[in-house]
Amino acid sequence: MPPALLVAAAAAYACNVALGTAVAVRLIDTSRFRWLHHALYTTTCVLSGCALSALLATGDRGARQTASVLAPAAVPLAMVPFVDARSPRHPLVALAAAPFFAAAVVRSRKEVG
Repeated sequence: MPPALLVAAAAAYACNVALGTAVAVRLIDTSRFRWLHHALYTTTCVLSGCALSALLATGDRGARQTASVLAPAAVPLAMVPFVDARSPRHPLVALAAAPFFAAAVVRSRKEVG
């Protein structure tokens, strides 16, 4: 089973992507509570940092390898606030983190099975 912090980080990321996508396609309107997307982004970043730290702190080789798979997600997460939210680049930069979250969860599951 993947570490709880990794699962929480991946879930927060997925929720934020889902919310951003729903807003972009005008499925929902968050103009009255725009802070929610920002709060999910902050939660994703904090949980990702905690998951990365926890994976590295275990000293376990498999956990360190999972951390190395997750670590590159930090780059698009760090870049996304600097890309205009209304530009087509914003979702592309944000989605660039997806493969790293997915691969880290899959990699962490391999350690168990």
